[in-house]
Amino acid sequence: MSENLSFLVICGSLRAGSFNRMIANTLPELAPAHVSIVQAQSFKGVPLYDADEHTSNGFPDAITALGEQVRQADGVVIVSPEYNFSVPGGLKNAIDWISRLPEQPFKNKPVALQSAAAGMLGGARMQYHMRQVMVFLDAVVLTKPEVFVSFAKSKVDDSTGKLVDADTRKIISQQLETFAGFARRFTDA
Repeated sequence: MSENLSFLVICGSLRAGSFNRMIANTLPELAPAHVSIVQAQSFKGVPLYDADEHTSNGFPDAITALGEQVRQADGVVIVSPEYNFSVPGGLKNAIDWISRLPEQPFKNKPVALQSAAAGMLGGARMQYHMRQVMVFLDAVVLTKPEVFVSFAKSKVDDSTGKLVDADTRKIISQQLETFAGFARRFTDA
């Protein structure tokens, strides 16, 4: 058994200054001492999944790299906004590509979900849809504590690009601690 764990964080927003990116950037300082957090390979610019494209040109390099990061991680934390009551298209597209890699990387992979939004629900609907996607991919999703960051603009500092709200930082720290124990069950197996 390895003492330390490594989590991959995938941000569902492509925008550098997004609330979700700020939260993802803050995760390393909120993680337990025995957990390292690695930022995922960007999927910006990956073409829409198309079986003809895939057959003709194979996998985009970014998808191959991201899939390998998922495989190597002890767990994956997805931090994502909600677009039109669901998963952002770029993130869903990246997952669609990854799901076609040999030895599908999300199978039996521990996954934790977090979301932030300007409104009151904090991206909850995205998380419910993402859970459905992860179930199909045979990932194992942490059920609680859930992290929904509502009214996110008031909880981040644009100048530092970090999450500053103490209560939100506390619940995210609790989720990461719980996720470490959850992920350990799969790494020890």
